[in-house]
Amino acid sequence: MPDTLTEDAAHRATVRRVRADEGRVLRDVRLAALQESPSAFGSTYEAEASRADDEWIERAQRGAAGVDRVTFFAVVNGEIVGLVGGFRPDSDASNVDLVSMWTAPRARRLGVARALVAAVLQWATTASATMVHLWVTRGNEPALRLYESMGFRLTGESQPLSSDLAKDELAMTRDL
Repeated sequence: MPDTLTEDAAHRATVRRVRADEGRVLRDVRLAALQESPSAFGSTYEAEASRADDEWIERAQRGAAGVDRVTFFAVVNGEIVGLVGGFRPDSDASNVDLVSMWTAPRARRLGVARALVAAVLQWATTASATMVHLWVTRGNEPALRLYESMGFRLTGESQPLSSDLAKDELAMTRDL
């Protein structure tokens, strides 16, 4: 696979919901994301790699169905080049969290991440949410600019990044 995608190929990206039988695929993409961008996540490669296959199967099944949790893949030419999740932290709440956002380096700055975020926003709207919340690692300026361009605003909240306590993350929200 080439180091970068062409803009034309990125425009052909499709975003789709994970399928219930894709536990192994979800594991592989998540681990690739954690290896490539460790400071973008609250978990670590080591923690996620140690999860049992049954956990990945359950994650895929939960991300594939229902209105309280979702996982999306971005696919270009049959290859998964991005991942994002959404979940309702409280089944009675009208807000959802956008989590685990990642695009492969070769798919960055071509609209793939924007399509993934848009998928979560659409899912949240369909799930009757009124607000989407996320955390972004301080210093991840490309992600911060993306989220701001899509209507997210900093809340002023911050917290230590659980996977690297030397870093912190900033809260952002967007009303739907």
